[in-house]
Amino acid sequence: MNSVIEIIQTDITTLKVDAIVNAANTSLLGGGGVDGAIHRAAGPELLAECRTLKGCETGNAKITRGYRLPAKHVIHTVGPVWHGGTGGESELLQSCYRNSFRLARLNDIKSIAFPAISCGVYGYPVPKAARIVLSVARDEATGGHFERVLFALFDAEALQAYREAAAELNL
Repeated sequence: MNSVIEIIQTDITTLKVDAIVNAANTSLLGGGGVDGAIHRAAGPELLAECRTLKGCETGNAKITRGYRLPAKHVIHTVGPVWHGGTGGESELLQSCYRNSFRLARLNDIKSIAFPAISCGVYGYPVPKAARIVLSVARDEATGGHFERVLFALFDAEALQAYREAAAELNL
């Protein structure tokens, strides 16, 4: 596997990295799953800063401080809702990751951790998402800027799907 890219099963809110990525909704004001966990762990200051950002469009990303998290920053990105794959979901998911990497480079972030964006309540099939996002990560992690790109997955099923996708992509 690419020595910069790591796939682990863990709680993303516990990682001491420069930035964690939040699978946010368009309001950026918290929600369920990873989004809710990040907001709870970061404290009320995160919500206060997110209110100033005026939301985020699907496929885009915005950055805040990490507050009470071990991570210095949170990059909030809004993934697509799965509608069977015919509504541009693949392109929007790629855009989430590319925009998150772009913000990371602009803010001199060297270590970043991603959850499985859109794979929870938004219904994106994990194996399909894993192939897409690991391909983007492979492209983005080349060039020497990033020291660590982690995929912090919450359950064993997602971990297995990501590992299988990594093997297919020769990561």
